[in-house]
Amino acid sequence: QVPLVESGGGLVQAGGSLRLSCAASGRTFPGNAMGWFRQAPGKEREFVAAIKWIGGSTYYADSVKGRFTISRDNARNTGYLQMNSLKPEDTAVYSCASRVNYRSSYDYSSDYRYWGQGTQVTVSS
Repeated sequence: QVPLVESGGGLVQAGGSLRLSCAASGRTFPGNAMGWFRQAPGKEREFVAAIKWIGGSTYYADSVKGRFTISRDNARNTGYLQMNSLKPEDTAVYSCASRVNYRSSYDYSSDYRYWGQGTQVTVSS
């Protein structure tokens, strides 16, 4: 069974919005935080946002701060990434992941064990 399943990607014009969802299977979320990462063609995977599963503290990359909002619904074991004011440079495959390691920063992909399959977000100019 796939631990994390994303949905909500698609094609949108610049300035538009999309909401991504990440549903965790099982009765509990498999980690201490949920993160979203993205990878554009020819580029390295980069951190987008994270949320502590207990407590709900949030963390954002500077490139999305003020435009993206991460949230979670503990009862549904589901996390969300609301993306507003999208730009062409936001085009990428977005993946959610569950963090199992502990450190002060949330942007190390190696701290995340379970990954979703990824969903394509394309922003046209």
